[in-house]
Amino acid sequence: MTAEKTPVTLAVRALRAANVPFTHHLYAYEEKGGTAASARELGVDEHSVVKTLVMEDDRKKPLIVLMHGDRQVSTKALARLLGVKTIAPCSPESANRHSGYLVGGTSPFGTRQKMPVYIEETILSLPTIYINGGQRGYLVGLDPKVAARVLGATPVSVAVP
Repeated sequence: MTAEKTPVTLAVRALRAANVPFTHHLYAYEEKGGTAASARELGVDEHSVVKTLVMEDDRKKPLIVLMHGDRQVSTKALARLLGVKTIAPCSPESANRHSGYLVGGTSPFGTRQKMPVYIEETILSLPTIYINGGQRGYLVGLDPKVAARVLGATPVSVAVP
């Protein structure tokens, strides 16, 4: 891939600033296609495509959850773990305001607002993850342990099929 075609998003800048090695993966974005579409386009297992979910607790405090593409977050289990009443996905407008990214292009790197990041612990055992690079139709590939370290992510076990 040539350098002029590679997006330079806030996420890419944040990864470069942290000296994180990563690969670029552009694909044809599908509205409502989700991780199944990106995994199919890239020819990788959906389990290794990681979604960046902007959620909030009952006090409207935002947080990020990194989850396997083929799994969902048990918001009840996460709320229990964090000692709050409820956790719910943010509205697209609220997620955009907190992250600075459009839904479908949300990256955990280079967010507008610093938020706590929680990573499904089984993601850490994968050799490579593909996670949004800050733009629809653009994922970056990197070592999940490096991603977790750079993000200061807390491992959690809240996945449901």
